[in-house]
Amino acid sequence: MIDVIEDVRNEFKVKLTDKFEEEVISFLNTNGGNIYLGVNDKGDIVGINGNIDLLQRTIKDRIKDNIMPSTLGLYDVVVLEENNKKYIKIIIARGSDDPYYIKGMGMTPDSCFIRVGSSIQSMPYDMINNRINKRTRTSLRNIVSPKQDLTFSQLKIYYEEKGFNINNNFLKQLDLYTDDGKFNYNAYLLADNNTISIRFGKYEGTNAADLIENEDFGNCSIVKATKNILNKIEIENKIFTKIEYPERKEIRMYDFAAVREAVVNAIVHNDWSNEYAPKFEMFSDRLVISSNGGIQSSTTKEEFLEGYSLPKNKELMKVFNDLDLVEQMGTGIIRILQSYDKKSFEFFPNFIRVTFPFNKDKFREETKEISELTETQKSIINLMLDSPTITQETLSKLLAINIRTVQRNIKTLIEKGLIERTGATKKGKWIVKNG
Repeated sequence: MIDVIEDVRNEFKVKLTDKFEEEVISFLNTNGGNIYLGVNDKGDIVGINGNIDLLQRTIKDRIKDNIMPSTLGLYDVVVLEENNKKYIKIIIARGSDDPYYIKGMGMTPDSCFIRVGSSIQSMPYDMINNRINKRTRTSLRNIVSPKQDLTFSQLKIYYEEKGFNINNNFLKQLDLYTDDGKFNYNAYLLADNNTISIRFGKYEGTNAADLIENEDFGNCSIVKATKNILNKIEIENKIFTKIEYPERKEIRMYDFAAVREAVVNAIVHNDWSNEYAPKFEMFSDRLVISSNGGIQSSTTKEEFLEGYSLPKNKELMKVFNDLDLVEQMGTGIIRILQSYDKKSFEFFPNFIRVTFPFNKDKFREETKEISELTETQKSIINLMLDSPTITQETLSKLLAINIRTVQRNIKTLIEKGLIERTGATKKGKWIVKNG
């Protein structure tokens, strides 16, 4: 039995029905929620018979092909299992382009639905018209890029690394054009070059008085910038030790998995329309991540902290999901709260701040000395941290250097004891040994 009840947020279905699109639309037009397939009205898991992979594809196709406007980045389909019974959870976010409706039927009460309690209702004409009038016109999809001579070699490499086939419709499929065929602001953020500065600041004390490090990871695809920020934060995550006879206890400065979610959330859900980037600041006792734009007016703080929030930039969410930088929608906040208190989040009218205190009390810092490295060697380590199975050929492409230069630098890093290779030649992986 699952641990939720059928209500305004959750719907149980034994199997996929003809009314499936209506259920999805009702969540898109209200406050989002979940549809469970393979679960009866009492919440008992009855399981799903047949080809579950085919059912997943069918669900995705029906949402994508039968609902308007585009639902790109607004849903996720997850297979779960309990007591050897598999069932499906369809996670649906509230859409920003409501009212959503059944394709081919137009925006009418017969096609637009909302969630009321545990049931759905047709949306009356006055509500439909009111929502059309309030529909946002400032989404990044509709903002024209300040530059039109954009290239996307970095983004294409990341997609190819994940096994995607890149074709002539690649950029169109990612919704990187405005309606009149110009590159939009999403394209600008994802392009190889832009003027977006994404900085990491490190301070000596507990306030911003003494800045000792100020690195800019921006001016490139925000996917690359995100990976670089994550690599930097992972490298900074030192080990502290405490000797407790007969054992030696080790602990990191912060829970990297939780911090990773906060970094990605800050970048994906940042309000980029004002061109202000998130801030990443490290003090002697804490790591602070701030993103621009408060929570959506339709979402309460309580709902936000439960993982129910409207994706501000659904096209960016789609890209980050494709590249495995985000998992299921809404799980990022939940993952953070598994390790940190809700007080870590602070909400302001124009930004959200998350603070991660360090685990330093009563522990002694233990670090490994690293010789001075070249920028190429640092980049190789960062890329290996991000993708342990990365090949020398991919390193060559991403760093724009020849394969012999890659091999020479890898040899140096191995000799310094900073990396090692494990496993077979084709299926092995790199291990970065910087503690």
